[in-house]
Amino acid sequence: MEWEAVIGLEIHAQLATKSKIFSGASTAFGAEPNTQACAVDLALPGTLPVFNAEALRMATMFGLAIDAEIGRTSVFDRKNYFYPDLPKGYQTSQLFHPIVGIGHVDIEMEDGSIKRVGVTRAHLEEDAGKSLHEEFPNMTGIDLNRAGTPLLEIVSEPDMRSAAEAVAYVRKIHAIVTNLGICDGNMAEGSFRCDCNVSVRLKGEEEYGNRTETKNINSFRFIEKAILGEIERQIDIIEDGGRITQETRLYDANKDETRSMRSKEEANDYRYFPCPDLLPIVIDDEYIEQLRASLPELPDARRERFVSEYKLSDYDAMVLSADRKLSEYFETSATAAKDAKLTANWVMGEVSKHLNQTDTAITNAPVTAEMLGGLLLRISDNTISGKIAKQVFEAMWAGEGDADQVIEAKGLKQVTDTGAIESMVADVIAANQTQVDQYVNAEPEKRGKMIGFFMGKVMQASQGKANPGQVQGLLKQKLDELV
Repeated sequence: MEWEAVIGLEIHAQLATKSKIFSGASTAFGAEPNTQACAVDLALPGTLPVFNAEALRMATMFGLAIDAEIGRTSVFDRKNYFYPDLPKGYQTSQLFHPIVGIGHVDIEMEDGSIKRVGVTRAHLEEDAGKSLHEEFPNMTGIDLNRAGTPLLEIVSEPDMRSAAEAVAYVRKIHAIVTNLGICDGNMAEGSFRCDCNVSVRLKGEEEYGNRTETKNINSFRFIEKAILGEIERQIDIIEDGGRITQETRLYDANKDETRSMRSKEEANDYRYFPCPDLLPIVIDDEYIEQLRASLPELPDARRERFVSEYKLSDYDAMVLSADRKLSEYFETSATAAKDAKLTANWVMGEVSKHLNQTDTAITNAPVTAEMLGGLLLRISDNTISGKIAKQVFEAMWAGEGDADQVIEAKGLKQVTDTGAIESMVADVIAANQTQVDQYVNAEPEKRGKMIGFFMGKVMQASQGKANPGQVQGLLKQKLDELV
C-alpha cells in the first residue's frame, strides 16, 4: 500500500511590539518571573483590556505580504478553557472574523520547482502564561510574564504532503515575518513556534484521515523529525489494524518521538463568543494602502534581485535573501569587496559556520560586513591566499583587528616573488624523485591530478604564503620539462 501524508501547520509568531496586546506591560524576554504582568494580565476584577494598535499594523502588513484578504472588520472572541497559566479562564482570540483571511505563499522544492501553499487565515490573539516544573519538585509554578503577549496565529491549508514541504513552508513564513520586522523569529525563545497537524491516507483517496496535532515545536529540524515520526507511527497503527485517535501530542526531542498529551478539542468545545470588552476593529482602504506602500522588499523579490543584480545562483540567492539582516550583511560586504560571488561563498561558509558554532546573531558578529569586505579585497588583490584568509578571519573573529592589521601583525602577506617561488619549486622537485618519476611516466591526462602532491609540498614550505596560481604554473612548467 502506498500512503500519503496530509499536513497543515499552525504557526505562532510573537509580534515584536514593546507592550502586550491588551495592556501596557513589557514584552521583553528574560525578566524575572511575574515581574512583567500587570493587573490586566493577571485578570484582576474590574480591569479592562485596551487594544494595542501596533499589533494591528503588524498583522495587516503580514496579510499584505502574502497577498491575503484583509478583514475590514475583525472581531475578538473569547476562547473558553481552563489552564493554570490562563488566569482569565479564556483566551482573547479571533475565530469568526480574523484580521487576515485567505492568502498564499510559494515554497521552493528541492528539485527547483515551486509549490503554492494556501494560508487559511491569520488571527490575532494573546499568549498564555507559562507553567514552571523543573524549579518546583512535585509542584508547578506559574510565570505570567508571557500572558498577554501578542501572537499572530497563521493557519495553513492542509496542502503539504511531506516533512520537507512543511519545513520549506515554515522557513518561508519565518523569512516573511522577520523581513517585515514584525517578529524576531527567535525559535529558541519561543517567539516563533509551530503546531503540526498530520494525518495519512492511501494515495489517491480524497477523504482525510484522523489527524493529530503536535504542539509547540520550536526548531526547523524538530519539525521535520516530529512529522516524519508521526507519519511512520500512524501508518504502523493503521497497517496493524488500529485506528488513529484524534488528539494533541507533544514532541520529545530527546527520544525523537511524539507522545499523547490530551484528546483534541473541537471549536465548539471552547464555547467561542464575541468578547464584550473589546469593540470590533474597523479599518479602511486608506489605512491598508498606507501600509502596502510601506512594505519592505520581501524575500522572493530580493531573491530575484540577487540573481539579476549580483548574478548569484538560485540557491545562493535563496539562502541569502531568507533573512533580512543576513542579506543586508551580504550586500554591504559585497559592495566593499567588489566581488558578489566571493562574498556569497564567505557569508554562507565561514561567517555562517562561526555564527552557528557560537550561537551568535548576524547583527552581533564580531566581524562586521565592512571588515569582511576588507578581507575579501585582500584576496582579490593577491595580498593573501584564500587559505591564509581563513586564518585572518579567525583572528578577526577573536577581536585582533581588521584584515590589514592582522596580516601585518602576523606577517601573512602572500609570496609573489617569482624567484622565491622558483627556488621552492626546485627544492621540492629535487626532494621527491620517486613522485617525479611517476609524473614523467604517467599518461598525459593523469598528470594534472599528480601536480597536487607537489603543490602541497610547496605550499607547506612557504607556510601557505606562496601564490597558488604562480606555484601551479611553475610546477607544471618545470615538471613538463622533465618529460
